[in-house]
Amino acid sequence: MENIRYITLNSNSPYHNLATEEYLLQQTKDNVFMLWQNDNTIVIGRHQNTAAEINQEYVDSHHVNIVRRQTGGGAVFHDIGNLNFSFIQNIEPGSKEIDFLKYLQPIVDALQSLGVPAEFSGRNDLVIDGKKISGNAMMFYENRVLEHGTLLFSSQMSDVANALKVDPSKFDDKAVKSVRSRVTNISEHLPEPMTVLQFRDYLMDFIMKQNQMTELQNLTNEEEAVVEQLMKNKYQTWEWNYGKSPEYSMNKKMRTKGGSVQVIADIQKGYIRDLQFFGDFFGEKDPQELADLLIGTRMDKDSVANALTDVNINDYFHNVTKEEIIHLLTA
Repeated sequence: MENIRYITLNSNSPYHNLATEEYLLQQTKDNVFMLWQNDNTIVIGRHQNTAAEINQEYVDSHHVNIVRRQTGGGAVFHDIGNLNFSFIQNIEPGSKEIDFLKYLQPIVDALQSLGVPAEFSGRNDLVIDGKKISGNAMMFYENRVLEHGTLLFSSQMSDVANALKVDPSKFDDKAVKSVRSRVTNISEHLPEPMTVLQFRDYLMDFIMKQNQMTELQNLTNEEEAVVEQLMKNKYQTWEWNYGKSPEYSMNKKMRTKGGSVQVIADIQKGYIRDLQFFGDFFGEKDPQELADLLIGTRMDKDSVANALTDVNINDYFHNVTKEEIIHLLTA
């Protein structure tokens, strides 16, 4: 029987947890089963446009973490009521078969052993009575595979909905769009109540017993040091989480005391490459001067605010505040 590392991460930081996952996939040859939780986080798929997936106002006001993962698929919201799992395995050269059921069957078995009528559905989901409890993604790296997924145990569904509620008319891009599904929490289907941590420990114990294993094998101090560097240099950076977004166009409009203001912009690698203002506002100066000033600016609230530090917005948009223009561009 192949040796498997069984790991329960105690960190709730998405940056640390995704860095750990990448380290184990790309810098070890270990077979791994890992359980982990992220707190208050939107995880963006590898090929997605971050700005088009998140409700920026909600993210800012609720201090939501934003992180991009290695795998494709759609954006998901994680809170402490959601449990994540990762399978990392060595595979035969050339055998890159996308088979989600192979990895999800032990999860289904564990849930059914608790009396939860979970089943595999569609391409990569687990459901209870047709409602989604788990979404999954997969990727290959050299002769290794990563399959990971979510398990909605006791998530706050209102937070999930609000964090990901975006007006699709604001963005025009070729990025992968998330598809929202009807969801339910596992905890609502348990014959006997348990906490998410009790569920985590039960699931780990169930999987380990299936493979006749009894010991967890967490990261060494040396491994943690490597993960820490990967987290700081990649997963915590704006360049990875926002700058990796595909090229996209933005078209947004807002009503102000000074009239309507519309912005149309092209964004490449997270930076403004073209920008125009339209509307029925009044102003002494040509707003194209302001648009030209912002070209090359990173598309985030702080960077736009810094670029406008010495600008008198009233010269361009009478009765419109600087905060409103920043909000129009970045919210």
